[in-house]
Amino acid sequence: MTRYALLVRGINVGGKNRVGMGQLRQELTELGLESVESYINSGNIFFDTNMTRTQLVEDLKGFFERHYPFIQSFSLLSLEDYEEELRNLPDWWNHEMARKDVLFYTEGLDRKFVEEKLLALKLGEEVLHFGKLGIFWGKLSEETYAKTVYHKQLLKLPFYCNITIRNANTFDKIGQFLKHKKGDR
Repeated sequence: MTRYALLVRGINVGGKNRVGMGQLRQELTELGLESVESYINSGNIFFDTNMTRTQLVEDLKGFFERHYPFIQSFSLLSLEDYEEELRNLPDWWNHEMARKDVLFYTEGLDRKFVEEKLLALKLGEEVLHFGKLGIFWGKLSEETYAKTVYHKQLLKLPFYCNITIRNANTFDKIGQFLKHKKGDR
């Protein structure tokens, strides 16, 4: 049995693409996933399954096409993926910064294209780390945040609609949900 986090992009944001987490948990249970739970209302779902990753991705794609066609992309990560990512994070990720976010790669995203586009940008008070699960992006100064590439250019990049973003606190919470089921936390 493998524990996964499913990070859905673009639901329950600004009153658009409303998805009730209780209903989604029930539907995913009916899909055959076990110990389904969610964290906050922004598409962070956790579950156990014996399915292969390939089968799981196909089943989830079909599920979203049938039930929530506005969900075009999602990220899927296992506890093992998460723990490997933690071991390879840069030192700056563990220090206080103005802002820290993870731009999770979604299924099917051309990661090389994303990295090329980001490496071509002129970063100011920002740092990047390309991980296995996504791009770890740190902003050094709150005062200059409005002038950063992250703030001013990220929305305009061609891959933006194919990433899902979580802040550092949510990234930590994802780890807690992956490591412990509801009754174990």
